[in-house]
Amino acid sequence: MAKAEGKKRIVVKVGTSTLTHKTGKTNIARMAKLASVLSDLKNEGHEIVLVSSGAVGIGAAKLGFGRKPETTKGLQASAAVGQVELMFLYDKLFSEYGVVISQLLFTADTLANPEEKEHLLDTFNQLLDYDALPIVNENDSVYVEELLNGDNDCLSANVAKLINAELLILLTDTNGLYDDNPSINENAKLISYVDEINDEIFAIAGGAGEKGTGGFLTKVKAAKIATDAGIPVIVMNGEKPTSIYKVLEGKSIGTYFKAKGE
Repeated sequence: MAKAEGKKRIVVKVGTSTLTHKTGKTNIARMAKLASVLSDLKNEGHEIVLVSSGAVGIGAAKLGFGRKPETTKGLQASAAVGQVELMFLYDKLFSEYGVVISQLLFTADTLANPEEKEHLLDTFNQLLDYDALPIVNENDSVYVEELLNGDNDCLSANVAKLINAELLILLTDTNGLYDDNPSINENAKLISYVDEINDEIFAIAGGAGEKGTGGFLTKVKAAKIATDAGIPVIVMNGEKPTSIYKVLEGKSIGTYFKAKGE
């Protein structure tokens, strides 16, 4: 397996299922551990960008809903409420380690507009030069494509591509890509290394999880975007954020998608 140690500019994407309990409420302990690990990686000299889902789930819980709303308007409103809470929590947790965070909310239209895209890149680079930690999310109140279909997977890949990252890590609620559905087939085997993302890989990518919207298909799509741009991708279980250390030591964790030209 190709090793991931020595990487400097890293994009980490965390999904809703990793940030919340089965009750739908915030998994504070896991968020705290993630903040601790990412802060420590910054201390090691890495540049970290965090792409965070969770606004809808956290907003729905704060509004007292037992589950995410079924209407697009309800999802957008929950995102607006949850984004405030999400950033409040991140600011509180990262500030314990002296890390300054920043918020960047944008849409796919921004990345499709050359001038806006350039301004966005300038902002990313300046924030990283200031040693701040950018936290990214889709602007769900005005753009619903990722809200309904993507769970920020492809957004994280496009961010990694934009800022010329050296590694993309997708934290999810499974151990990686399996050759069959592990919740149905107990003999399903983890695919630890993907040399090329082809039709076969897309065919075995599963559907959405219980609380997220992306499932593994969007993770494979995201991996395709990143690897085509020369960026390796690791999809791994976010239950223990400290496993990121093992990734950067070159150990086999989750599923490693080899970058083109690697």
